[in-house]
Amino acid sequence: MEIRRNPTRSVRIGSISIGHEHPIAVQSMTATKTQDIDATVALVEQLRQAGADVVRIAVDSRKDAAALAEIRRQTTANLSVDLQENYRLAEVVAPHVDKVRYNPGHLYHHEREKPWQEKVSWLVSVAREHDIALRVGVNCGSVDPAAKERFAADDPLAPMIASALEHCRHLDELGFDRYVVSLKDSDPKQVVEVNRRFAAQRPDVPLHLGVTEAGLPPDGIIKTRIAFEQLVAQGIGDTIRVSLTVPNDRKHEEIDAGRAILADIAAGRVRSVVDYGLGTLNIISCPSCSRVENEAFVELAQEVKRMTRYAEKHRITIAVMGCRVNGPGETDDADLGLWCGPNFVNLKRGPEELGAYPYDLILGRLKEELDRLIVEREGAIGAT
Repeated sequence: MEIRRNPTRSVRIGSISIGHEHPIAVQSMTATKTQDIDATVALVEQLRQAGADVVRIAVDSRKDAAALAEIRRQTTANLSVDLQENYRLAEVVAPHVDKVRYNPGHLYHHEREKPWQEKVSWLVSVAREHDIALRVGVNCGSVDPAAKERFAADDPLAPMIASALEHCRHLDELGFDRYVVSLKDSDPKQVVEVNRRFAAQRPDVPLHLGVTEAGLPPDGIIKTRIAFEQLVAQGIGDTIRVSLTVPNDRKHEEIDAGRAILADIAAGRVRSVVDYGLGTLNIISCPSCSRVENEAFVELAQEVKRMTRYAEKHRITIAVMGCRVNGPGETDDADLGLWCGPNFVNLKRGPEELGAYPYDLILGRLKEELDRLIVEREGAIGAT
């Protein structure tokens, strides 16, 4: 299949470059605790050997940053770092990585009185000093609150696009063009729409594609394929990640799946477009990463999938999130949401918090709420 790529500029990330003149790069992310240096290096190397062009690592503290320096010494992989809320860690991690990812919605968590433009200007100065790239990572569950206030609630994509465009303009004004943008959602339809709308306005900006919290294979691979086939076949996308909820020894499956999807698209083996609005159960779960505070999260996601099979013909979304960083916000739009802490799992119904439960009790409590929701919706349908 002949694909005309959007005319995105080249952005160097360590030993590779992305943009329309280069092959689409495939990325993944470590799921080990960053301070566990041996385990993290082993996983980085597993991913690199599987064909990962870039490997992302989460850094949430100075201890994580100190570990990163040793990880960098032990691997030749192109490393990206995920800063989470503490943007000031950029100056500590920058000497050891090839790209820094920041989330516009997380810039408000520290130094709230300081304008985001000032924080981004500082990030650019760090990137320039250490010759690294930046990624502006916009996530559906953690959008810039100022951007959200300007748009109607029935268009959740508008604030995401506005935030990304504002950051692009500011970076351009600073004369910094070594940046990539990502706009992610857990719904493939939303991923397609938000990236199409952004690319129509900024076809020059390289895009990192992904369906966040895609979940367990094979469902997570299918959801991601839906989005990638539609976007990549239209020339949109310069680097990708398939986000799967899998144990550490299977993280290479993200790379395998990404390569397979790209090969199929290039060969014209594109499957017919799936209507993702079908009235069926949808379970979303985040990829396992180093922010997960209890590795039982992965097993819980699998148990949720097994337990809820009886409800597969009901149009209900259940979100299973692995940490407190993304969990609280990114379960708001689900009918039922679980976000996992070290010892308890927090249960939500939409944005309403229903309480925290031990891991061995959460499935029963989730089933109660699922059954209640099914009865309520069947009653509403009967009434109409």
